[in-house]
Amino acid sequence: MTNDQAPPLLRPRGSNHVGMRQFNERVVLQAIRQNGSLPKADLARLTGLTAQTIGLITTRLDEDGLLIRHDRVRGRIGQPSVPLALNPDGAFSIGIKIGRRNTDWLLVDFTGRVRQRKSLAYAFPDARVLLPALGENLNALRDGLGDLGSRLVGVGIAAPFQLGGWHRMLGLSDAQADTWNQIDLRAEVQAMTDLPVNFAKDTSAACVAELVAGRGRDLKSFLYLFVDTFVGGGLVINSHLHAGLHGNAGAVASVPLNVARPGEARPEQLVHQASLWELEQRLEARGLDATAAYDERAMQAPFEEETTAWITPAANALAHCIVSGTAFLDLDAIVLDGSFCRPLLQRLMEHTRLALAGYNWEGLWPPTLLEGSIGPDARALGGALLPLHGNFAPDRDLFLKASP
Repeated sequence: MTNDQAPPLLRPRGSNHVGMRQFNERVVLQAIRQNGSLPKADLARLTGLTAQTIGLITTRLDEDGLLIRHDRVRGRIGQPSVPLALNPDGAFSIGIKIGRRNTDWLLVDFTGRVRQRKSLAYAFPDARVLLPALGENLNALRDGLGDLGSRLVGVGIAAPFQLGGWHRMLGLSDAQADTWNQIDLRAEVQAMTDLPVNFAKDTSAACVAELVAGRGRDLKSFLYLFVDTFVGGGLVINSHLHAGLHGNAGAVASVPLNVARPGEARPEQLVHQASLWELEQRLEARGLDATAAYDERAMQAPFEEETTAWITPAANALAHCIVSGTAFLDLDAIVLDGSFCRPLLQRLMEHTRLALAGYNWEGLWPPTLLEGSIGPDARALGGALLPLHGNFAPDRDLFLKASP
């Protein structure tokens, strides 16, 4: 396709009515996505479809601009093979992460790569400022696609169920918290665009990103922990995101750290010990910039002293959560990630492993503690994956890690 040619329009591949032909298309796309590129013979072997069916499907996907053909591979027995790969320009989606400290917009292509980004920082979001910015930046990313704008398949929002939760910790009034708790973010964004809009809890979306584009490729079941302004989590069981009755599975922020006793104050929750909010408070008390908790400065003087003081109680609290989760769920692994720099994640991992070694594991199989692979983009990327997988994954469950 030359630069002056308009791309073909995408044929509808929504998840509401997936016939056998569309299902087989999705299986082929997923096989290519998981393997990077595959010739037709390997596609037939992996999917169990006939060579003739693979030929028809790949021709249709090629016509729709969803595939690209690599150079022929020679040197093997038989005819040279032509590996097929996903066309990065085949489809796009926009992920929006709305957090307590910033909002991020990511434009993601068909291969899951971030093509453009925008960000807005704040102490706490003001609805009068943020809501208009949601539409402005969404439209700016869409307009930036030019002729490829017709290949934008949807928007995914990742945000806390209640953005005003734990508002007293943040020093907010009840009125400020109630304002956000009454706002339907999906409906607000849907009113700004004709694109389909999906919503997921922010840490569930981050878990989706890890499931689809990170550690989830090799893990069947894991508890996902994400350290942000407030700590949160997600749960994957048998390669599916497990949502729970209220869509709130993996809500580790509310895990109590002690036993409740009559007549005594209620036990602290995990959110009070393993959140970057606590590190922010330490930095502010020293007269330092609290936003350093989210970047490389956290591991540099003069910030590192307070970071080191925060790590030990945070690691102890995370270890308590991990042991409790293991007792209930008997998981393969724990994946730990966060919206901080990678050196801080590695230090937190080291201290959490030390804390785990101090527990009595009798009767349990200790899970493997693994470093998350996505980082600060996890929530917005997970949001962007919602419409992509809703349109192109082989299962109606958008969070399925399909394996042909």
